[in-house]
Amino acid sequence: MSKHIVILNGSPRLHGNTALLCDAFAEGAAEAGHTVTRFDLQRMDIRGCLGCVKGGKDAAHPCVQWDDMAAIYPAYTAADVVVLASPMYYWGFSGQLKTAFDRLFAVAECRPGYANPRKDCALLMAAEGNSPENWKPVLDYYHALLGFLHWRDRGQVLAGGVFEAGAVAGHPALREARTLGASL
Repeated sequence: MSKHIVILNGSPRLHGNTALLCDAFAEGAAEAGHTVTRFDLQRMDIRGCLGCVKGGKDAAHPCVQWDDMAAIYPAYTAADVVVLASPMYYWGFSGQLKTAFDRLFAVAECRPGYANPRKDCALLMAAEGNSPENWKPVLDYYHALLGFLHWRDRGQVLAGGVFEAGAVAGHPALREARTLGASL
């Protein structure tokens, strides 16, 4: 069955390692017949959440702020799968990804009890380090996030040992990303 997939690419490098992981994932997903919508968050004007809890009044535009999240909200709402893609920044997601993800709370405000829509999720991440200790903090956060949202993990592709833009070329993680995209 064809799925709607949204990729939130939180990398500031538009042609960097995370972007290459996104490309590989999207190619695999498209070949499997899925619809992929990708948002390169660095190119978008997305302001931080105000914490006002005044959204949720209009499902078509759930947030009180008017910025480029307006393009993400309908794609996110329709998505079966959300892919969180980011370089590792201080053992977490990039600010670009965290800012956009925080703003998705406005969609939950449209629902009784602030219930988040149920989604499947995958993680694509590039990092300089490549040890279990290096990955642990971000994986702990990712799994806790999915647990609280009641989302299902569909897999993670962790490309370690890559720092310079393009260093992921030839890395097994590209094949893993393509396979994950095709497997959904």
